[in-house]
Amino acid sequence: MADCQETLNEMYAYLDAELASERATEIIGHLKVCTDCQSAYEFHAEFKTIIRTKAQNDQLSEGFLDRLRTCFGDDALKDA
Repeated sequence: MADCQETLNEMYAYLDAELASERATEIIGHLKVCTDCQSAYEFHAEFKTIIRTKAQNDQLSEGFLDRLRTCFGDDALKDA
């Protein structure tokens, strides 16, 4: 079973369905029993949804995506 650090390290790969099914099953198992990681998952899933929606529906201010990359890294903007 995945531990907290592994789960957090692979959060975006899991959210993007980029993990092998066995590994995704391990992450799901950990999320079912760890409320801390479950909270992190919910935050990151909602964050990606908001960014995706804003990027499609709203005009972003100049430099907005660059500021996001600075704060959260390139992985935060996958599919945005």
